[in-house]
Amino acid sequence: MRFTNYARTALLVGTAGLASLANPLAAQDSAADTVADEAPAESGEILVTARRRAERLIDVPVAVTSFDQADLQRTQSIDLSGLQAAAPNLNLVQGRGSAASANIFIRGLGQPDALQTFDPAVGIYVDGVYLSRIQGALLGLFDVERIEVLRGPQGTLYGKNTTGGAISIVSRKPDLDDVRAAGSALYGSYDQIVLNGYLSAPLVTDRVALSLAGQYDKRDGIVTDPRTGRKYNDRDSLTARGILRVQATDTIELIASGDYNRQRNALTLGYATANLGGVRPIPAQPDGAYDFRASTSFTGDEGQRLDHWGASLTANVELSDAITLTSITAWRKLEPDLFIDIDATQAELGDVFVGIDQRQFSQEVQLKWDTSNFRGVFGLFYLNENIRSHQEAYADDLFGVPFTRLIDDEQNTKSYAAFGQATYDFTDRLSITGGLRYTKEDRRYDRVTTTVSTFGPLNGLTFRFPGSLPAPFNLDNDISFDAWTPSVTLSYKPGADSQIYASASRGFKSGGFNGRANGLADLTLVVNGTSQLVTNFAPETVWTYEAGAKASFLDGRVYLAGNVFYSDFKDFQARVGGGAVGVFPVLNAGKMSIRGAELEAVVKPTKAWTVRSSLGYLDAQYEEFNDGRRAPAFSCNPTGTQITCEPAFAPPITFNVATDYRIGLGSAGSLTFAGDARFVDKHFLSVDNRAGLVEDGYWLTNAFVRFDDANRRFYVQGGVKNLTDELYRTDGQEFSSVGNIQTVYFGDPRTWNVMVGFAF
Repeated sequence: MRFTNYARTALLVGTAGLASLANPLAAQDSAADTVADEAPAESGEILVTARRRAERLIDVPVAVTSFDQADLQRTQSIDLSGLQAAAPNLNLVQGRGSAASANIFIRGLGQPDALQTFDPAVGIYVDGVYLSRIQGALLGLFDVERIEVLRGPQGTLYGKNTTGGAISIVSRKPDLDDVRAAGSALYGSYDQIVLNGYLSAPLVTDRVALSLAGQYDKRDGIVTDPRTGRKYNDRDSLTARGILRVQATDTIELIASGDYNRQRNALTLGYATANLGGVRPIPAQPDGAYDFRASTSFTGDEGQRLDHWGASLTANVELSDAITLTSITAWRKLEPDLFIDIDATQAELGDVFVGIDQRQFSQEVQLKWDTSNFRGVFGLFYLNENIRSHQEAYADDLFGVPFTRLIDDEQNTKSYAAFGQATYDFTDRLSITGGLRYTKEDRRYDRVTTTVSTFGPLNGLTFRFPGSLPAPFNLDNDISFDAWTPSVTLSYKPGADSQIYASASRGFKSGGFNGRANGLADLTLVVNGTSQLVTNFAPETVWTYEAGAKASFLDGRVYLAGNVFYSDFKDFQARVGGGAVGVFPVLNAGKMSIRGAELEAVVKPTKAWTVRSSLGYLDAQYEEFNDGRRAPAFSCNPTGTQITCEPAFAPPITFNVATDYRIGLGSAGSLTFAGDARFVDKHFLSVDNRAGLVEDGYWLTNAFVRFDDANRRFYVQGGVKNLTDELYRTDGQEFSSVGNIQTVYFGDPRTWNVMVGFAF
């Protein structure tokens, strides 16, 4: 698009100028009432725990963005998807045809397939507890103290090793001394109702406190089936959390937490972008240009149900003035039952039911010490995850006869790790940080798939893994991986409110089994010029090199942070479209490089006016792409010498600029006007760059006006999201080997909302 090209050029040229005017959504006061605070922006005083201890944001030699409760209100965020493009090189959307799933990419790295046999490249943590699955990860933000987005490999400080980054969500702790309460009620487009409530109260002053929080989010569907008039793509979620905090002694703190999320949604429909095959061919865009109309072959009450439970116990024990022991014990259970119309038409080509039963137990122990010139963390981590799924794929219109494929599989993963990171101060200004992690993962996978059809040759086909493969592969369902992942950072502080740093770190993402294998063709790859059975894929590794700087000026009224980085990947994991019917190869495609830069800034020209901005730049390239087939029908490397694809979900530019201005109304209170604009550049929605699975780039513009009473205890806010009613694609489904299915999903149209709330 000509406009998009102009925008991209303007953003690159204007970056330096914007840097002096703006700030990221991260760099704000941490108090919840700072939407329109008249005090200077104390950016350097923001506290984060990116390195497992409280530090000023400006002192952390890591690419991290922090969002507090005020930031989340500014972005009008209800769940994690509200942070889309709000941090540099962050692509965070609802994904995979499910209302509850999160599709998260940081610096072009994410999870290439929704199945449980792939590990995410971005780790999600809630109060230090790792969430293994993207299903159920589109979390509500009703009781959040802050969210930290860490970019780059994580491993020497966090429980699970990831190559892309981590999103750490920190809940509000109960207050041991005072009663605190907050609540809000929102009504908006499509009859949306969002109710939030929070209450914290001391049960024994100074010793025991309890907090209860909840969110109810209900909205009518925004997509209509023109054939039936039914509504889809709705919201229906109820979430609750309770936290009990016990200060047993002056040196022992215990925090017990329990949470539950219940979702009962209709289908999440995308839109077909390719001509569909089968006995009833359907053209791309079967209902014309997309205007939130889409059809489905499901005719009953098939929808999407999810139940998600969690419980954790955190113990913080001060062993001495310098040494603290922390233990995090957690259990989680996830049960989604999802109907998904993958082709998003009235044809029954790729319609599926996916029922998942996932349980995980994790234990992490950290020993932290802090002396005058030596600080560090030693940790041990254990995760035991068991996940079963039952899947049904309905494809009557693919073959012209009733046809159903039944799949039952189970995977157990045990992950063990020891990690440590230490910082030594040579002087008050010069420091070095070194980290090392050892990870070992054991994985077992069992799968059986059968077919049911009225047509004899298609009935009763069975593929069992292991069991139906020739020796020595028939017992190859157990596999182990291990890796050493070091990191080193050198940092220098020219002044109290500035820092320069350089780092190198290695990331590791475990290998596994092809969770879509329905026959030997899925496991037959070309290795060194010959066809071989390859029953698993290897780990993905990356070295990332980074240099950055942070500084605060003019008594905190201006804050700047920037970095450049280079990531070198080996054996990156890909699920590519097969050339034959129903073939889904999963492979280590080769080498990939990602170069980039990130900039965050804030300025407060007056006490009442704040401007903030961030910019991310990516240059992502496949250096080697081996499709693993002799003569693929569609390939990123069709001649064996020229790579024609680019990494998916890696937009060259992500940019946002936001501002808010407060007008005092004397004893009546204050009025705040705010708005933001976010740009996401052109990017592909599939690993091998299918023509219909691409987003050409888009702008999102949001605005709100808010009245606060003089004591900042009550407020009324009215807002508009996607002000220009931009039509933009957020995710895709690529199953080209099944009727040429290529489906895209769209973000919300323009919506409005009115909210009233209180906090004390």
